[in-house]
Amino acid sequence: MGPSINDSFAKTMEDKKEYKNGVNAMNGQDDFDPSAAPPFRIADIRAAIPKHCWVKNPWRSMSYVLRDVIVVFSLLAAAAYFDTWFFWPVYWVAQGTMFWALFVLGHDCGHGSFSDDPILNNVVGHILHSAILVPYHGWRISHKTHHQNHGNVEKDESWVPMPEKVYKDLSIRTKLLRFSIPFPLFAYPMYLWYRSPGKTGSHFNPYSSLFSPQDRKQILTSTACWIAMVGFLVYLSFEFGSAMTFKLYGVPYLIFVVWLDLVTYLHHHGYERKLPWYRGKEWSYLRGGLTTVDRDYGVFNKIQHDIGTHVIHHLFPQIPHYHLVEAVDESSETGDWKILSGAAEIRADSYPLIKNSSVKP
Repeated sequence: MGPSINDSFAKTMEDKKEYKNGVNAMNGQDDFDPSAAPPFRIADIRAAIPKHCWVKNPWRSMSYVLRDVIVVFSLLAAAAYFDTWFFWPVYWVAQGTMFWALFVLGHDCGHGSFSDDPILNNVVGHILHSAILVPYHGWRISHKTHHQNHGNVEKDESWVPMPEKVYKDLSIRTKLLRFSIPFPLFAYPMYLWYRSPGKTGSHFNPYSSLFSPQDRKQILTSTACWIAMVGFLVYLSFEFGSAMTFKLYGVPYLIFVVWLDLVTYLHHHGYERKLPWYRGKEWSYLRGGLTTVDRDYGVFNKIQHDIGTHVIHHLFPQIPHYHLVEAVDESSETGDWKILSGAAEIRADSYPLIKNSSVKP
């Protein structure tokens, strides 16, 4: 199969400094042009990723689960031992972060990047997500919808811009809770019950518009697991007191929710330059994927299983989290963590992919 963009065309692009990856380099400008389609295909990126990065090792995946569970119970033991107001804030931040780490592993189960065994994925996913009050299948299905429609203002699920008409029809209470800091940082539980303003459906209801009829048994299973966890927390409240249960579980849960809402927002919105959203025929899977953004969380990168390597994850959610950084390094010209860092910071790192493309236009 011949190259999709021949050498002469690539040379012309270099000589004229015209659009590279949607960036207008003419006249010394580096402005992202959201109307210009990327001059490469998703297959070009896929071909640049080493084959072993696609391999899922269930034993390695389970080792991360074991590591996180050990840390969670060690923190619980430390909190019960010290039980001082000096230690509690440290415990809350650390345990809330670990709840977030458990969520990311359950998220991998939902994508099937945890292992090739759907039974193992579902069992581990239910345990991890139910433990932090997330309905596994309910969220897995809506998150799949998000991945299939990322950047599509009409169909996406996460932090979608709201039409002015919908916004004007919102109650003052909803506007306050949705758009006034810090309330949006605690939006996730409400999203599970009611979705976002302007959308309908519940992640707990098998007859919700979120799901198809064949999903109903799975939704019932996940909701039952969620109810069982709530029942367990009620039991702990009677056994150890509601105040102690809130300190051991409630506060870390709230910090986990802040992590989830903050990270998902940062991955789909630019704070220096607004990211484009597409509709109708303007949208494509690749173009939508390029509107996600990589974020470097420093010391938290490995704790949260490299979820900050988000662009490549959105394009290829089948890649296990422990291969994401390598997949980016190998498919980026600079090997500097990011491949296509989203519309806000798009560079020409992947431009060499055009020259060797094996995909016809």
